Amino acid sequence: MAMTKVAFFGHDAGDAAIRRRVQAMQDDGVSVTGFMMRRKDDVAADWDNVDLGKTRDGAFVQRVLRIFSGARVATRSKEKLAAVDVIYARNLDMLACAFLAKRHTKLDTPVIYESLDVHRLLTREDFIGKALRWVEKSLLRRTIGLVVSSPAFLANHFEKHYPGLYTPFLIENRLAAGSDFGPRPAVEHGDAPKDDGRFVLGWVGNLRCERSFGLLCDLADQFPDTLEIRLHGQPARNEIPVFEPKIDARPNMTFAGRYRSPEDLSTIYDGLDMVWAGDFMEAGYNSVWLLPNRIYEGGYFATPAIAPKETETAAWIEQKACGFTISEPLSETLPNLIAAVMHDRSGLESYRKRLLELPNEVFIQPKGFFSEVLARALAGARSR
Repeated sequence: MAMTKVAFFGHDAGDAAIRRRVQAMQDDGVSVTGFMMRRKDDVAADWDNVDLGKTRDGAFVQRVLRIFSGARVATRSKEKLAAVDVIYARNLDMLACAFLAKRHTKLDTPVIYESLDVHRLLTREDFIGKALRWVEKSLLRRTIGLVVSSPAFLANHFEKHYPGLYTPFLIENRLAAGSDFGPRPAVEHGDAPKDDGRFVLGWVGNLRCERSFGLLCDLADQFPDTLEIRLHGQPARNEIPVFEPKIDARPNMTFAGRYRSPEDLSTIYDGLDMVWAGDFMEAGYNSVWLLPNRIYEGGYFATPAIAPKETETAAWIEQKACGFTISEPLSETLPNLIAAVMHDRSGLESYRKRLLELPNEVFIQPKGFFSEVLARALAGARSR
């Protein structure tokens, strides 16, 4: 069977989730050429990459303008674009960029749309929301497949607004099979607090939720001598405008900055007792529907998660009986839970053992899974 060649239109070549998706493709024998934006200047991609320019997190107007300039840059690499079997576009702005590049180059390459977040603007009922949904609908109907990371995105957004216009594929945010993230820990690993008698709670990944940040700061204040809170990842400055000063003001909070996935995951999760998996940036919509990377990463490394009830994340945890879910008001239930677990770790250890009993496939995408999705999407397109 010939190697499938993919042009991956991505929003940030330095993003850990983008790297994980490229790794999953390459693990399955897929040849990847990136056509990607970046958020920093010092991004070194581990794949053949066409740099489409720099964007800023949260800068909506600038990202819209980059759609047009990025498409022109991609057009200058027409030979690379023409050599692929399928275009894979992550997020709506990159989907628009991909279709513009197709128009400029007059190619008829099929396109797959990956939507791992339903942006808050798409949920609005005003002119802006309706206009963006019109754009998404217009582009979606021209794709050969829609990839989502949570079934709730289909039920609450795509089926609601675009029934019958897409072929869905569920690809959860699991670890890539070929990645070197190390072995799973032993059951005995978590019998004692991690660091000098302190209990360690982590927040790992895209740090974009101001309410979560506030809850963690309050926790640090309530348990200054017995709890440590570690943050790993990239903060969204537009969502949390005051970040480092609040951490620096609390001796039991630390911020380690960006990390490489999967290379750093073992070290990160080895240092945590639990991981926070709540998100309120788009409360009532995307934040309720998503299944975040940290439940798969933490699960593999036997680090139980905490999630607010009535979310897809909480449903995932409860269905697998592998972590903690708490109800509102979180300002009361979260510190109560932390106090109870620090007093008696038996429940935590029970969840750790449960995570280690679950098969690796719960947390790791099986080898060949992604190439099968591509094959099914392309076969469906040919049969139309």
